[in-house]
Amino acid sequence: MHKFDVTGIGLNATDTVFSVPHFPAYGGKVPFAGEHYAVGGQVASAIVTCARLGLRSKYIGAVGDDYRGKLQIESLEESGVNIEDVRRRTNCPNQSAYIVIDEATGERTVFWNHADCLTLQPHEIDDSQILGTRMLHVDCHDTAAVEKAARIASAHGIPVTADVDTLYAGFDRVLPFIDYLIASSEFPGRLTGIEDPFKALQAIQERHNMKVAAMTLGAHGALALTEGRFVYSPAFVVNCLDTTGAGDVFHGAFCYAVLQEMPIADALGFSNAMAALNCTRMGARGGIATLAEANALLARGERRARPDIAAKSSER
Repeated sequence: MHKFDVTGIGLNATDTVFSVPHFPAYGGKVPFAGEHYAVGGQVASAIVTCARLGLRSKYIGAVGDDYRGKLQIESLEESGVNIEDVRRRTNCPNQSAYIVIDEATGERTVFWNHADCLTLQPHEIDDSQILGTRMLHVDCHDTAAVEKAARIASAHGIPVTADVDTLYAGFDRVLPFIDYLIASSEFPGRLTGIEDPFKALQAIQERHNMKVAAMTLGAHGALALTEGRFVYSPAFVVNCLDTTGAGDVFHGAFCYAVLQEMPIADALGFSNAMAALNCTRMGARGGIATLAEANALLARGERRARPDIAAKSSER
């Protein structure tokens, strides 16, 4: 019997968010609206999404002992996430970011800082932290620790999902243990040197024998390769206030969908719906929806396809 449905290892952050009527040109200036703290971070937000969807969820990562770290811990606890293996660093600032929201588009610009004292070390990961879960979700920032966790999970038949947008040093050692790779739109090309997204995903899947190799496409949805076929899922059209955390919520929703054994097309559609709804509120976790809200958007929502991706995916 598994104690947890999903365990996440990776980043958390506490953001300072403020909005501007439009993002200024380089060297320009504009007035900003009121600022506020908002908790986030790739894996932490994905795991909170899982918890709010009813999964037994656990987060493993390092948190600073400053006010921002305190806010992060409070948010995880209030969301019902297990934090028994969170490492609390003394005299260490939590990861922080200043996020500027463009009110005209909802897009955000991020300035962030991650102190070295927050690095999660391999010796801080052991079998007992991993074996009690049905799924492991990682972001590969602390590559050595993530490699150890993914290796443990793979050896015991626990599926590993990964959210990756940067070529971290040593990431090639993690790739063989990933079952579900959901990367940013730029990552497959950076990893393979192949510009065509279809060929890049195919190369990744063939090299590493993944069950799913996929990429998010922002306002245009997501594209996945599985069982020899491409599946494209267009994004939903919503009144977007803030895109911060949309990808993190997508990943949490995807973990939920896989554990619910949804077909890949349904999994991508559900994840797109959850990501879109999060964009209707401010903050990385400001609009994490309920299952009922996501299903309602799936049933009646307008969707926006990227024509070139939609056309090519239907040909393959």
